[in-house]
Amino acid sequence: MQKRINSFIRHMQNEQLDVAMITSTENVFYFSQFYSNPHERLLAVVIFPNAEPFLICPLMEVPDAKKSGFSGSIIGYSDIENPWEIVKSEIEKRVHNINRIGIEKLHMNVERFEQIHAMFSSVQIVGLEDIIHQLRLIKDEDEIAKLRKACELADYAIEVGMNEIKEGKTELDIVAAIEYELKRKGVEQMSFATTVLAGANAASPHGNVGLTPIKKGDFVLFDLGVVYEGYCSDITRTIGYHHVTDQQKDVYEAVLKAQEKAVNAVKEGITCSELDLMARNSIKEAGYGEYFPHRLGHGLGISVHEYPSVTETNPLSLKKGMVFTIEPGIYIPNQVGVRIEDDVLVTENGCEVLTKFSKELIIV
Repeated sequence: MQKRINSFIRHMQNEQLDVAMITSTENVFYFSQFYSNPHERLLAVVIFPNAEPFLICPLMEVPDAKKSGFSGSIIGYSDIENPWEIVKSEIEKRVHNINRIGIEKLHMNVERFEQIHAMFSSVQIVGLEDIIHQLRLIKDEDEIAKLRKACELADYAIEVGMNEIKEGKTELDIVAAIEYELKRKGVEQMSFATTVLAGANAASPHGNVGLTPIKKGDFVLFDLGVVYEGYCSDITRTIGYHHVTDQQKDVYEAVLKAQEKAVNAVKEGITCSELDLMARNSIKEAGYGEYFPHRLGHGLGISVHEYPSVTETNPLSLKKGMVFTIEPGIYIPNQVGVRIEDDVLVTENGCEVLTKFSKELIIV
């Protein structure tokens, strides 16, 4: 944790930042190991180049914050106090001449921006996203171990879901079974709302789970992830029920070929753009190019969607320690939908696929 703060401070010095205010739940956790969703209340880690950092949170969360091991001061405020007055006072204790303040622009809402501007009206306010993206991009061994465990649990969740497929069961029935079994294993939180889509519903990339009953001949698409000690997994598998058509088989094989081509190409030095186009061109060659509407993948870690975006417009070269998803899909409206997604870690010799559940076409 202190190593992360020290690395961040070096970036602050390069950018001539006097104060950095980190306010998103994920980034507060990254720098403090304290995970909290305070809703509308203020939560922040405030870092300085040459002074002790502090964490400010609701007073009722201070005992939990102290258990995190954060090395700086931990300051609580009650619901009848103005936390911004406390922030201003604590900053002024540590820094006397402030010229540049860094904030998370993508997270900061207008009201909070105005609070900061009112407190320090003559300073320049700049974004911290680029710095934090670079720090979080490369996972350390502890992070990788947690991601492996999160992926192991995601594999188990797919197995549970597959075994629950029966005629007449609804999408929500299967979601309930998956999450119940994960709770029995001690999983407190999913990475995002568990998705189970049956039949034509699977042709919607971000479809809504509902009371659609499963019937023979359906593809059932599972998209889910598990949070383990603050780190997320994200897996998608598409399972056939009872029998599938030649069209379904053809679509499945086209997605699988594209997905495996991209996975097998992962290595240091190849770009996000090259990977995306590799899979995209494979699907085009199979005749389904117009039915692959989204990027190939996204970064993965504390957030289920984080930097980088694995898209044909991103020239970023892969580096050892990066973790991201590879998830091509084909979605023919009102007919068939298939997506296959793995989480991969870039290694010295290529990549390690963290999600292990079989990708071969399974018909139950």
